[in-house]
Amino acid sequence: AVVSTQSTGKWDGITEAFKREEPCRYVTGCDYRTALVLSVFLGMFGIDRFYLGYYAIGLLKFCTFGFFLLGQLVDIILIATQTVGPADGSDYYIGYYGPILNRVHMENHTYFQYGSYYYKQHGEL
Repeated sequence: AVVSTQSTGKWDGITEAFKREEPCRYVTGCDYRTALVLSVFLGMFGIDRFYLGYYAIGLLKFCTFGFFLLGQLVDIILIATQTVGPADGSDYYIGYYGPILNRVHMENHTYFQYGSYYYKQHGEL
C-alpha cells in the first residue's frame, strides 16, 4: 500500500507530502494484549491456546494443568515475543503505537551495502 497526501504526484515546492511503501498486515481479530493477559492469568487451563485457535494444545494444557505450569511459562514467553500467533497464520491485531515486532534475519544470500560515509572513513572511495 502506498501512503500519499498528494494526488497529482508532482511536487510544487509548497505542498508538504510524503510517499512511503507500507506492508499490509493480514489480521483476523486476535488481539495481542488479550492473548497475553489470557496467557498470564488463565494459561494453566489452556484458554490462551483456545483463543488463538490451537484447540488440541489447549485441551492438552487443560487436562495437565498447563503441563504442570511449565507450559504456561513457556506460552507467556512465546506470546510476549510474538513467536506464537493465531492459528490461521494471520498477525495479531495491535494498535498503531503497539508493540509490533519486525523480525530481521540473515541468511546465505544476505549482503551488506555500506553508505558513502563508511567508505570515506575507511579510505575506499
